[in-house]
Amino acid sequence: MAESERRTGASEEVAPPVQQCFMVPKKEINVVSDMAKWKRSQAYADYMGFILTLNEGVRGKKLTCEYKVSEIELIAPISSAQAVAKLCKLWLDSCDVKPIEKLVALLNTLDRWIDETPPVDQPSRFGNKAFRTWYARLDQEAEKLVLAVIPKHLADAAPEVAVYLKESVGNSTRIDYGTGHEAAFAAFLCCLCKIGVLRVDDQMAIVFKVFNRYLEVMRKLQKTYRMEPAGSQGVWGLDDFQFLPFIWGSSQLIDHPSLEPRHFVDEKVVNENHKDFMFLECILFITEMKTGPFAEHSNQLWNISAVPSWSKVNQGLIRMYKAECLEKFPVIQHFKFGSLLPIQPVTS
Repeated sequence: MAESERRTGASEEVAPPVQQCFMVPKKEINVVSDMAKWKRSQAYADYMGFILTLNEGVRGKKLTCEYKVSEIELIAPISSAQAVAKLCKLWLDSCDVKPIEKLVALLNTLDRWIDETPPVDQPSRFGNKAFRTWYARLDQEAEKLVLAVIPKHLADAAPEVAVYLKESVGNSTRIDYGTGHEAAFAAFLCCLCKIGVLRVDDQMAIVFKVFNRYLEVMRKLQKTYRMEPAGSQGVWGLDDFQFLPFIWGSSQLIDHPSLEPRHFVDEKVVNENHKDFMFLECILFITEMKTGPFAEHSNQLWNISAVPSWSKVNQGLIRMYKAECLEKFPVIQHFKFGSLLPIQPVTS
């Protein structure tokens, strides 16, 4: 995956039309014995390669640091007056807008829809049914949202890529959300890399701008509609809803001159540094949502605070992610496979 991304990022030109037969992704993991197919698949290799590439890309970097963002070049040079006119209608003619900014705008749209779909009065405290109304809107508009992000010559990819976007926000029947939905959003971003919309230069922007904005929207969904954790392990799980921000967030903190793993259970440290580090932002959200001693409601994280270095925390979380998320049938049975993330075995 990292190598294919390097090839994608090597050119400053817009990629030529991809001669590929796109398809609507579908489930392939139907019984426990199918898990072997998943672990041998090109999808698994590409997905894990993508996660690790981003993990390395954000190492030692703050959320607030400066970073490069690639852009799709204009087909022809334009005058400054024309440029202003184009920027004013940026969604009508999207060829001069950076894909990263378009993705943030997409997530801003999802956020706005939450405001436009308030929770309904119902007897049950959890799983507000207004989420189904919100989700129905996404289900209807997803392809259109994706088409606004990708170049016109890749329009055929929209139905395939849009499936991962729809899968990334939770389940509308159960009104729950978990690491499988989070993985679908990472798969959505991975697909955008594979078709050349996002590039190797975008590593930090993918995590710090797009994924971080995604987290904000998901937290708003979880709080607004009181979503249930999907497949939560309670106090024995790392977190009710997320995993990837702990991996990438711990990478951010590697070799930090003063913050050590033992500090993330210190409320003062979290309050002072959460805007710079994804890991601490996750801790802040947990303490806002849960009551009681941290060691009781988040036992796994409490244990991690005793690990001597962020490098060891990061390595341990990657192993844990594979074991507790990517190798668990209840999570992966919902993953969908298409032409961009195929179930076929890795080709040597």
